[in-house]
Amino acid sequence: MKQGRLKHRILNILFWSVVSAAFIGPGTVTTVTKAGAYYHYDLMWTVIFSILAALVLQEASARVTILSGMNLGQAISKYFEGRKSKILILILIVSAIILGSAAYETGNILGAVEGLHFVFRSVDKTYFVLGIGFFAVLAFSLKSVRLIAQFLGAFVFLMGIAFLFTAIFVKPDVSEMLKGTFIPKIPNVSGAGLLILGIIGTTVVPYDLFLGSGIIDKSHTLKDARIGLSVAIILGGIITMAIMTVGSAITEGWTQKAIDNMVFNFDLIKNVLYINSYLGDLAVYVFGFGMFAAGFTSAITAPLASAITARSVFEKYSKKFEPSTLGYYAITVGILSVGMFFGLLKIKPIPAIIAAQAFNGLILPFISIFLIIIINDSNVMKENVNPWWLNILMLFVVLITIAIGLLNIVKAFSQILKFKLPNPDVLFLIITLISAVITFFVLLHIIEIRKQSVKEQKRD
Repeated sequence: MKQGRLKHRILNILFWSVVSAAFIGPGTVTTVTKAGAYYHYDLMWTVIFSILAALVLQEASARVTILSGMNLGQAISKYFEGRKSKILILILIVSAIILGSAAYETGNILGAVEGLHFVFRSVDKTYFVLGIGFFAVLAFSLKSVRLIAQFLGAFVFLMGIAFLFTAIFVKPDVSEMLKGTFIPKIPNVSGAGLLILGIIGTTVVPYDLFLGSGIIDKSHTLKDARIGLSVAIILGGIITMAIMTVGSAITEGWTQKAIDNMVFNFDLIKNVLYINSYLGDLAVYVFGFGMFAAGFTSAITAPLASAITARSVFEKYSKKFEPSTLGYYAITVGILSVGMFFGLLKIKPIPAIIAAQAFNGLILPFISIFLIIIINDSNVMKENVNPWWLNILMLFVVLITIAIGLLNIVKAFSQILKFKLPNPDVLFLIITLISAVITFFVLLHIIEIRKQSVKEQKRD
């Protein structure tokens, strides 16, 4: 009996590890390694906050799905029922997720290729792109989302071992690491606030919320979801901290002037890992495998999340996006093909990425605001509405997601329209103030919803 429960727990954790597979991609590896290289352990606390924010939103999404019987897309569809804007909102959500996934798929594939190139330096990168595409299609051909999730979970486990192994053997300063983890510090440099938002933004991503909600079925209990999500996301946080530790080792002992003049690239990582670890080439190989695993798993989860989003949002046509259907392959293989195409050309589709940033900047705060509103609506949640202590926590996370969204939109339009952004610290202050005002109005709306629920209960 105990063995049966243990097996169930392990499979549950592997299943939910698809969430950490989705947010730990080449973008996370690059951003967090760079943060470690420039600021050592000063921003380690940001990883802790990112994990808490992801946990809050993912748990809320799972709770809505399990207790209401509607996944996130269905709940959004119901919320806008009868409104003229419904179709436009649903198309915007699906388009943003698909466009974002297609744009970032190139980065996922190229990141996986770069990881393999750490190990197999003499092999033409074209073969890696084709091989990754082939194995991704094999993963999409698995007959259920549960099997795909458990397959990715196993990869996340191996990825975690790779990054942790590398972090241990670059001889980290444990006392400095603990200080950076538990004593928040913002580096006294221009743009530090925007960098913090960037690190959080690599962990709290909109399509992950649809992915987490869309893979839940009737066999899942709230307890299973909470345990699985907690272990998977915390594991993702530990992996991210290990990556930052490797980044810190890159510039260990450097002068500030040398750090400021540093050209950060993958060759630098290879050279420093070779010199600064006990294991020489082995450390390079292990880190390379970790990068490959991060890119490969994200190359699968991004298209998968898009198919799940389409299935959940357009409930009427949901069967057309089930695994092994034409609609499912059209989205998953279509997005994969876009990434492979630009990967083979070694060209990044900059306009698509800019557009995706703008769309995702709109979607992330929208979804987080919707979550906190719907989870306080007794028409959906019945007696399971959010307690106020959780509302306060969620509102803080909402404020951060609004700030991340506004930052992405501003950066995207600055590149499109070619205008110069204001001083980073001024921009950070403006974005924070606007986010605070919007969050305040969200709070007022929640109070109104709760009052209305109390009135309806009294009438009944």
